[in-house]
Amino acid sequence: MLNDIYNKRIIELAGNIPRLGRLPAPDATATAHSKLCGSTVKVDLKMDGDTVTDFAHDVKACALGQASSSIMASHVVGSTASELRELRETVRKMLKENGTPPQGKWEEIKFLEPVRDYKARHASTLLTFDAVVDAIGQIEAKAKQPAAAQG
Repeated sequence: MLNDIYNKRIIELAGNIPRLGRLPAPDATATAHSKLCGSTVKVDLKMDGDTVTDFAHDVKACALGQASSSIMASHVVGSTASELRELRETVRKMLKENGTPPQGKWEEIKFLEPVRDYKARHASTLLTFDAVVDAIGQIEAKAKQPAAAQG
């Protein structure tokens, strides 16, 4: 039943999203959009080497996208690029391949596990993870450019 995915914790997370807004000078900005439901998440990211040092986001999404974004914003600072790529893959597998939810600081993602039964909701749930990984890729690509090309 659809009510299962909109459980009390999802509603709490969606109603209390930290780090809303935009960063004044992000290292990268990425937007993820779900054509199916119209949800959009735009993230601003700052990194020092491989580690996220600052994060902000603009979330125009359903409760599931908001809850995912809330969890991301609560734990992303201090996370590494590889950790965040692995997290996105873990959440994707949780939704699409009956994988287990992540553990540790990301364990609240378990509250999104019932979404696996509603394929139409997968995209909005994954938006924040896709946008963060996209932003990391942009930052890494810039770091590989010669200094003269970074203008």
